[in-house]
Amino acid sequence: MILDPQGRPQRCFALIPARGGSKTVPRKNIRLLAGKPLIAWTIETALASPSLDRVIVSTDDPEIAEISRTYGAEVPFMRPADLAGDTVPDLPVFEHAYKWFRGPENDPPDAVVWLRPTAPLRTVDDIEAALKLLVDSEADSVRSVCPVEHHPYWMQRLDGNRLLPFDDQIEINKYYRRQLLPPAYRLNGAVDAILCRTAPSEGMLFSGDMRGYVMPIERSLDVDTELDFALLEVIFQQREGKRKP
Repeated sequence: MILDPQGRPQRCFALIPARGGSKTVPRKNIRLLAGKPLIAWTIETALASPSLDRVIVSTDDPEIAEISRTYGAEVPFMRPADLAGDTVPDLPVFEHAYKWFRGPENDPPDAVVWLRPTAPLRTVDDIEAALKLLVDSEADSVRSVCPVEHHPYWMQRLDGNRLLPFDDQIEINKYYRRQLLPPAYRLNGAVDAILCRTAPSEGMLFSGDMRGYVMPIERSLDVDTELDFALLEVIFQQREGKRKP
C-alpha cells in the first residue's frame, strides 16, 4: 500500500450507504436527530477526519442525495433500484461505487472506509484509529466491534417449551457468573476500513486478514428501531447539557 508521510493510505474515501426504503423506521436516514438529519452526523464526522480525501454517499433516493450534498458530501452517482432493496448485501453496493471510483475521470482510492449512517455516535478518533490499525497490522480490512451486551454462552433455544442450550458443547453451569465468561465481541457497524487491492475477494467484501477495532458500547448504538431513536435523543440531549456552562 502506498502511504503518505503520516503513514496513512495515500488516498482514502469514505463511502456512506444510505438507501431510501427503510421499513422498520421509515425514512430513518434523513429523520431528524437532535435537530439534524441522521445521515448528517456521519457526514460531518467523515468530513472532519484528516485521513479521508472524499466523502461519498451511495443512495437511490433523490431527497437523501440533496440533503447529503447540503451537509457537504458528494453524491456523484445514483444507486440503481436493484441495489437498494432490504435484502441486498454490502458487496454489490461496494462494487457499484468502486466501478465509479475507477472511472477514467477519477483517481481511485487505496482504501475505503464504509460508514453506515445508522451509527451516529462514532467519532473522528474512531475512524482514524481503525485506519491506523489497517496500516499497522497490514491487514485486508478492519471492522469495528464492541463487547457483547448478552454473551453467546448464555443463549438458549426452545424445543417446544423445553429450554435447551443453544450450543450443546458449552457447559453452561461453568459460566454462572459474568466474570467467568471469556471476552466476546459483536460487530457494531460503525467503521469498516477496507483495502481496495484485496476487496472484494472470494465473493465477499470482508475476507482474508480481518482485524477488530474495539469501541465502547456507549458509542456503538445502531439505529434500527423507534426505541433506538428515542435512546439517541436522550444521549444527544445529555451531551448538549454537558457543553452548557
